[in-house]
Amino acid sequence: MKLSIVIPVYYNEENLPDTIPRLVALKDNIPYELELVFVDDGSKDRSLEVLLKYQALYPEKIIVIKLTRNFGEYSAVQAGLMKITGDCVAVISADLQDPPELLIDMLKCWERGIKAIFAVRRERDDPKLSNFFSDSFYRLFRGFAIPGYPKRGFDFVLVDRQIVRDINNINEKNTNVMTLIYWLGYSYAFIPYDRKKREKGKSRWSLSKRIKFAIDSFVAFSYFPIRLVSALGLVFAFASFVYGATVFYDWWVGKVPVEGWTSLVIIITFIGGIQMIMLGVLGEYLWRTLDQTRKRPMYVVDRIYQSPSLSSEKSGELNIS
Repeated sequence: MKLSIVIPVYYNEENLPDTIPRLVALKDNIPYELELVFVDDGSKDRSLEVLLKYQALYPEKIIVIKLTRNFGEYSAVQAGLMKITGDCVAVISADLQDPPELLIDMLKCWERGIKAIFAVRRERDDPKLSNFFSDSFYRLFRGFAIPGYPKRGFDFVLVDRQIVRDINNINEKNTNVMTLIYWLGYSYAFIPYDRKKREKGKSRWSLSKRIKFAIDSFVAFSYFPIRLVSALGLVFAFASFVYGATVFYDWWVGKVPVEGWTSLVIIITFIGGIQMIMLGVLGEYLWRTLDQTRKRPMYVVDRIYQSPSLSSEKSGELNIS
């Protein structure tokens, strides 16, 4: 039996010397072969150099996949999922905010036949403002997309190989692979833990990436935005009809002159703003549909570094799977 662990890497040169030994040490506490698949997602620091140093030390345990550029964390995860050979697969970040030792308890759940085990955040040692926006997002996501979703989300999972095959076959772009695992509906278990503060390095989880993550999650797993647009259209159409009928009635019955340029301008600009929002929502759906139909790969592999006893792949290979 083999446990594969996929670790996306992006500007983690300071974390990797601590992360890799802790992951390798798991072999002493679990009765499984261990396979570590690191995916360098276009890092411009020394992350790849550090990875290759440890790959030389543990050639039978570590595989390093180098992507041509930064394609995003979830694309890097999917690149790793295409390479794994384990009977069960874990996904964990490289910054040690999630404790690797929790995998021991997660494996016990998997051994009982549970297909997906989610390490859910009970508390997170992040800035208060960041926690507020994160909690607000997941509250909305639970209410309008997927009921029962973990209150504070998750990035640390252990899944059966059957789920990995499903994810690879779906091949969906602009999505949240973690939520996709939950959406599949296999038997699952939650293991709560307290997420630690990042001790080394700087997070690259920028505001633009957070916004894209939120939009991708709602668009991929909820009809709420498009239904809200439809509902707003009906409400404003009805309100406009009522307002127009009222003005016409006052003019016809009471001979009240139709005046008020200020109110008219306010109404026009307000409705125009709503229309622009509607077009923006429709554009998000249309753009994702276009991106999916173009059949471009989610990621491009530059090179795969692995043991000479295994097959190797040269640079420049396109992965359209």
